[in-house]
Amino acid sequence: MGVVTKRSSMTFFSDAQSHYSHRVRIVLAEKGVAVEVIDVDPDNKPEEIADLNPYNSLPTLVDRELALYEPNIMMEYLDERFPHPPLLPVYPVARAQSRLLIHRIQRDWCSLADVILEGKESASKVEAARKELRESLIAAAPIFSEKPYFMNEEFTIVDCCVAPVLWRLQVMGIELPEKQVKPLLKYMERLFSRESFKASLSELEQEMNS
Repeated sequence: MGVVTKRSSMTFFSDAQSHYSHRVRIVLAEKGVAVEVIDVDPDNKPEEIADLNPYNSLPTLVDRELALYEPNIMMEYLDERFPHPPLLPVYPVARAQSRLLIHRIQRDWCSLADVILEGKESASKVEAARKELRESLIAAAPIFSEKPYFMNEEFTIVDCCVAPVLWRLQVMGIELPEKQVKPLLKYMERLFSRESFKASLSELEQEMNS
C-alpha cells in the first residue's frame, strides 16, 4: 500500500526508542498524516513539552490547540480525525473487543517489555520478564494462523500496539523457536513489510534489526 499525505498541522514529540511512541507513529504513517515528528531525548526534554503536557511525558501529540499525552488516546483520536483507512471497527461490540485486546497486550506483553527495556529492575527480574514474555509469545503463536492480522482480517489499531514490541525482540534478547512459532513469524513479516510500518521507524529503530 502507498502512504498518502494529507494536509495537517500536527507536531509529534516522540521518543525514538519507545514502543509507545512507535505505535502512534505507525498510526500517523498508516493514515498518511502530514506531521512534524520531533525526536526528543527523554532525559533532556524541551520546556515546551512541560507547557503542553502536565506530566511532561513522551509521547506528546499537538494538533492546533489540542495537546494529547496518552498514546492510546492519540491513536483513537487520529482514527476519528482521519477516518480512512479505519483502524477501529465501526460497531460498538467489536470496538470494545479491540480495546480489550489492547488492554491485554499492555498487561501481558508491554509491561514485560518495559521491565526489559527500561533496565531499572534487578538482573533477575529482567531475566524473569524476558522468560515470561518469550513463553507467552510462544503460547500465543497458533492464533496467528487463523487470520492475517491480530484476530482480524484487516490491519487494525491492535496491530499498531503489537508491532513495536515484536520489532524489539532482538534488542530484548528474545529468540523464538522457529518451528513452534511459524504463524507468528509470518505475521511479523506481514507487519514489517507494510509501507506504513517502514515509514514509522525512527533511525534508532531502523538500527535495532540491521
